[in-house]
Amino acid sequence: MARSEGQVGESSGMKILVIGSGGREHAICQSLAKDPLTTEIHCAPGNPGIATIATLHQINTEDGNAVTELATALGIDLVVIGPEVPLIAGVADVLRAHHIPVFGPNKAAAELEGSKAFAKEVMRAAGVATAEARVCTTPEEAAAALDLFGPPYVVKDDGLAAGKGVVVTHDRGEALAHAAACARVVIEEFLDGPEVSLFGISDGTTVIPMDPAQDYKRVRDNDEGPNTGGMGAYSPLPWAPANIKNEVQRTVLQPMIDEMAKRGTPFAGLLYAGLALTSKGIKIIEFNARFGDPETEVLLPRLITPLATLLMDAATGNLAGKSVEFTPDAAVTVVLAAQGYPEQVVSGAEITLPSENESSATIFHAGTEIRDGKLVAAKGRLLTITGMGATLEEARTIAYKTITRIKVAGGHYRSDIAASKQK
Repeated sequence: MARSEGQVGESSGMKILVIGSGGREHAICQSLAKDPLTTEIHCAPGNPGIATIATLHQINTEDGNAVTELATALGIDLVVIGPEVPLIAGVADVLRAHHIPVFGPNKAAAELEGSKAFAKEVMRAAGVATAEARVCTTPEEAAAALDLFGPPYVVKDDGLAAGKGVVVTHDRGEALAHAAACARVVIEEFLDGPEVSLFGISDGTTVIPMDPAQDYKRVRDNDEGPNTGGMGAYSPLPWAPANIKNEVQRTVLQPMIDEMAKRGTPFAGLLYAGLALTSKGIKIIEFNARFGDPETEVLLPRLITPLATLLMDAATGNLAGKSVEFTPDAAVTVVLAAQGYPEQVVSGAEITLPSENESSATIFHAGTEIRDGKLVAAKGRLLTITGMGATLEEARTIAYKTITRIKVAGGHYRSDIAASKQK
């Protein structure tokens, strides 16, 4: 029998079901396993790396009824939804209707990620600073918006695009082509200054900021090539303003949580704020409704606060007065991608991992699977390798020492993650 909402911290511990199959979910499962309150971890559908920590289940994770049936059958106390698609599909709504605590927003609240136009509307109502933008549905509207803002052009698919729906370019033709390929786009002014990812854990009323991180979206070194779901990240950020967490909590996270509650669609889960530290102050680039990937793979290894306890508190409205603590150590993560990523991914290549005594980094599985007893490439981003150290330089050295020992035909990665202190 699943624990009803509000019953937190029973001596019997917690059975947790994680939804997802990527590096983010692998990191979540690993962190949950460190919490003494955790007694069992299950994951659907999972991956070969997660299988070493959790029991895997093959179900349709976009079907709220299927997820609820599995959670009920297993006696799950908390469901953690990793990816955006099940959230947009309303899986959390079904779980809550059956009184199963879930970390992840309802469908209406997840529209902060599901629709960039909706997110802009909420930001305006909440008084949160963001780029000026126009929502366009025709080529004529797109052309007018591009002329209004000028280069570099920022064109965003209004809906979900697996982290690859944004084009930033000086080429007007490329910008127009991307707009034409989308049913609806948001075209906005370019924001100067370095970008920062900052997560907030919320129970629908209270929101607690996590440490900032920085990710790298372009596929090649020096921020060249097309956008991806993320090719690496690091944390902490020694160059970021010392008060950035409190400032973002005050001017961004709390106003958004308050506005969503005011609308009758409280946001309980992870609110990901993509920030630009512009010459005119902090402005929002985008919001996501879940743990970011690959930032999660540098944040959770640094987390001291027990994760299962933290997520259960968020799921049951018990975050008031709580805090989140991180180790001062640095973490650098580098993504190993399959041949052809992000355009034409080639799958099936065998992956050879270093032995444990050859690596001091943590290897999180993402797009891998077992075929005929061998570990092979299945999706675009294969592995996320995280090094930890007293300094960013030490963490970076550990991550790259490990990634160079992984063998996969056509595999590629950036060599400049955390090489400079901001980008």
